[in-house]
Amino acid sequence: MSLPPPPPPSDDDPKLRVTRRNFLKTASAGAVATSVVGMVAGAPTGGAAVLGPGAVPLTLEVNGAVKKISVEPRVTLLDALRDNLGLTGAKPACDRGACGACTVLLDGEPIASCMMLAADAEGRKITTVEGLGTPEAMSPLQAAFVECDALQCGFCTPGFVVAGTALLNRNPDPSLAEIKAGLAGNLCRCGTYGRIFEAVSEAAKAQRAPAKRP
Repeated sequence: MSLPPPPPPSDDDPKLRVTRRNFLKTASAGAVATSVVGMVAGAPTGGAAVLGPGAVPLTLEVNGAVKKISVEPRVTLLDALRDNLGLTGAKPACDRGACGACTVLLDGEPIASCMMLAADAEGRKITTVEGLGTPEAMSPLQAAFVECDALQCGFCTPGFVVAGTALLNRNPDPSLAEIKAGLAGNLCRCGTYGRIFEAVSEAAKAQRAPAKRP
């Protein structure tokens, strides 16, 4: 004759207190301890400053001028340029560094300003499209964009001009393939790529041409 199965264990069974209820308590305490250790391990060392969470003063060098602003540490360089400094040439579009509309130069290199915190740009030289030229005194590339009709809606144009300027600064005589590669991070939703590439090529020729004597 078979014996009936034993009753299911109870949470109050002394034999199970260690493996069930006490285990959960111990695990919870361990998780908290681990978090605390992690926080301590990840804390700034060497007297590094902790910013925020409120607005903090920042000093940015933009287009050759020193600008003082006050923003929360979470503010991106793009938002600081547009909202705090009134430089709206860099455009907010994809907000993930994929379209190039927000391109600016950081120490001469093109970056997506939507992907960088304003606080991380302190001590660096920032150049926006406004710093490349004006309607009265356009840069060679800006003038070439006008001459080649290299824009339709114009929303992406500042990013292309900034990225194209960086390309010509490091390669004054780019081939068509090099122009395409240099502008690969910028998208034109109007599809004006052919004329954009032509504008960069014409600007390269203009910059290489000897200056005319008066």
